[in-house]
Amino acid sequence: MADTLTLAAEHRTEFGKGFARRIRANDKIPAVLYGHGTAPDHIVLPGHDTMMALKNPNALLNIDIDGKKTLAIAKDVQRDPIKREIVHVDLLIVKKGEKITVDVPVHLEGESAPGTIHVVEINSLEILAEATHLPEYITVSIEGLEEGDKVLAGDITLPQGSELAGDPEQLIVHISVPRVSEEDETADAPEGDVVPGTEDGDGPSESPSGDDK
Repeated sequence: MADTLTLAAEHRTEFGKGFARRIRANDKIPAVLYGHGTAPDHIVLPGHDTMMALKNPNALLNIDIDGKKTLAIAKDVQRDPIKREIVHVDLLIVKKGEKITVDVPVHLEGESAPGTIHVVEINSLEILAEATHLPEYITVSIEGLEEGDKVLAGDITLPQGSELAGDPEQLIVHISVPRVSEEDETADAPEGDVVPGTEDGDGPSESPSGDDK
């Protein structure tokens, strides 16, 4: 689990696209803090610090507003489709001891059998874990797996205190051997020698056996 990261926030009293553009121009990000029956609290976060903190999508955040600290995780991060900059964050308030459902990235380790390749069907796993002990990622070993082997969600050993929230039959990764199709083999085969003038199936012309008189 990553350390708790503190972000100094400010209450937001203005709204609208114009205000949002102005605060983003000042390296700040609009956000909303909600959960546990409280009214949504519209806040402003420091841009660079927030971007660094959210490199881990399930980072535990300590939101400091005028000295009052609230534990939260990012439930939704909106980004500019072109610049990929963060434009808005939804923060869910969490409490120590409670469990929440999150998607955790899957990291593969090891090498499958020689001559095989691995195909990743899904890059994250839905788990139920303590809000203050969320894993940064889940390790899945493919060491020595042979052609046809599969890793299902239910096969993965989860960190202590975590349990699978999704379908245990969900395919995570499978092992196969790359094969060349008949069309590719034909396309890659070396072309035979072609006698000039025979491309259309006509053979070389023959000289007459005698003079025409």
